[in-house]
Amino acid sequence: MLRDPSLRPLSRQHQHALALCVRIERTSRTGKLDLEAWQAELQQIFELEIQQHFAAEEREIFPAAARFSSLEGLVKELIAEHGVLRDLFTQAGARRLDGEGIRRLAMLLEAHIRREERQLFEGMQQMMGAEELAAIGKAVDTMLEGSGPACALPPKGSGSVRET
Repeated sequence: MLRDPSLRPLSRQHQHALALCVRIERTSRTGKLDLEAWQAELQQIFELEIQQHFAAEEREIFPAAARFSSLEGLVKELIAEHGVLRDLFTQAGARRLDGEGIRRLAMLLEAHIRREERQLFEGMQQMMGAEELAAIGKAVDTMLEGSGPACALPPKGSGSVRET
């Protein structure tokens, strides 16, 4: 199903975050992961975009979706996943993640995004009318104003230092 225009800004941010997850996975496969550089990037991404993205979902998307019994359980699970992901981003900001922690963050973030896209957004589009989706989209757009790009380029040489 094509994504409703009202949900596209969130889907675009999902694409950026998925690109980050791919970059982490590819770099970790090489056995070279600059922990400081990756944690700095994760902190920046969280502060510039993901934090606002989560807030928009929790304030506008999740309550609207939770009104439908078929989506209520999924919404509760997604809210819990936001908590786990926030904790991992906080650990990155404090430079407390090791290579496994960075890989875990990427794996959980990817799975979370896929659930939102494939289950939540699809379900919302099937159950909500165009006017309701448009109203939600307008509120989300307002909340996302000023959020930056989610996938900045890593600092030069960030994949060249052995993990410690």
